[in-house]
Amino acid sequence: MRIAFWNWFVKLTGWPAALLCFRTKIYYEDRKTQGRHIKGPAIVISNHTSVFDYAVYLFVFFTRTLRFQMAELLYRKKGLGWLLKRLGGIYVDRDAKDFSFLARSEQILKRGGVVGVFPESRLPRPGEERPLEFKVSAAYLALTSGVPIIPVVTNGSYFKKARARVLIGKPLYAAALAPEGLDEKETLRVVSERLRQHIIDLEKLRNEKEKR
Repeated sequence: MRIAFWNWFVKLTGWPAALLCFRTKIYYEDRKTQGRHIKGPAIVISNHTSVFDYAVYLFVFFTRTLRFQMAELLYRKKGLGWLLKRLGGIYVDRDAKDFSFLARSEQILKRGGVVGVFPESRLPRPGEERPLEFKVSAAYLALTSGVPIIPVVTNGSYFKKARARVLIGKPLYAAALAPEGLDEKETLRVVSERLRQHIIDLEKLRNEKEKR
């Protein structure tokens, strides 16, 4: 209840600032299949362009509470860390071999919640190919839970004259992306790579829609 309260408080009080700073334009791969409202449990995956990506998605998916996996670096900032805990952020320590964030994510999905993942795990550095290679946590959660994956892409244009442009893709199911006859490790690798390629394809689709 407290997490839901803080999410609604931030959304209701922060939407004027979000409107001013992001001016988000939303596109759809197929609006009839997946719009801004997410029904039931799901995993949202996205390319990663900025620390503000999460803030944008809070308002894109206004009707649901998004529980994003978030790096330890953000929690070390006093004010920000305090807020992220209250918003229900899932703490991920990238320097430790602690996979409790996966168990916590699974619990949220079992209760019908929405888990958000940036599979690149970090922001790309200048000159690196984007998106970065995907980590396997999103694929693992999708395969073990059976819930749909909702792919989303953003152009990362925040606090600029150009608008933030987000495209919401059609739901995917990891089981349909997994080839037969592979062990678990290889299956996770292949599914993760196919998810990455789908994000690349959606970025191209978003660019096409922007030009129309």
